[in-house]
Amino acid sequence: MLTDKTSAERLVDQTLKQVVTDLSAWRQAHPNQPILLGHGGGSFGHYWAERYQTAQGIINEQSWWGVARVADAMARLNRAVVGACLDADLPAIGIQPMASSLANAGEIQQIGSQTLATLLAAGTIPVIYGDVLLDVAQGCTVASTERIFSALVGPLQPTQIILLGEQAVYDADPRQHADAQPIPLINRTNYAAIIARLGGSHGVDVTGGMRNKVEAMWQLVQQAPQLEIWICGPQQLQSALSGQLNGPGTIIKLD
Repeated sequence: MLTDKTSAERLVDQTLKQVVTDLSAWRQAHPNQPILLGHGGGSFGHYWAERYQTAQGIINEQSWWGVARVADAMARLNRAVVGACLDADLPAIGIQPMASSLANAGEIQQIGSQTLATLLAAGTIPVIYGDVLLDVAQGCTVASTERIFSALVGPLQPTQIILLGEQAVYDADPRQHADAQPIPLINRTNYAAIIARLGGSHGVDVTGGMRNKVEAMWQLVQQAPQLEIWICGPQQLQSALSGQLNGPGTIIKLD
């Protein structure tokens, strides 16, 4: 995880450095492979969104302050990620979702996919993130990185999404159950049983926890049968990029 969700606006610098270093090494070996990076709100955006109830829309006179605070926090976190990428010789370009996206009743209706496609074709690495979006029905909404990816899967047609953070999807909360075991594969044969057992998030998270994440990713693989979604810890990034997991991790795919 890039941030500590139990403390407001705390960046885990060591994890960020590890991720960009591993990504840089892989990119040097695969210079023509397009990469789109995305990061969540962590303890930056979620802290302010919780305080102002931003996910509920414009509900009182303080709501626009919430929009401003969430947007500012997420932009600062994005600058930290982009800066770390540039330091690691990765041609990263930060992309603000709020500037090119619009929602309606919490659902993303438009998103700047053509800009991303152009940047990917040029060999750069766009870095998007979960953000507060304007919403024609409720004024504003909070769109997680997973929802941003969901809106981009159709136009960009990726074959793999790697979600770094938790080590894997577990059969019980590993923070509460020492004997919890990672689930290596989620597909159509076991999805229903697994989703019934999953819980929420550790720390402040206005976009939902592991259950919401798996549900969103399952919808994605249903929409795009060619897609595989890998959930693993930062130390597994190199192996996941290479198409294998040497350690805990979960792959979500249709079959």
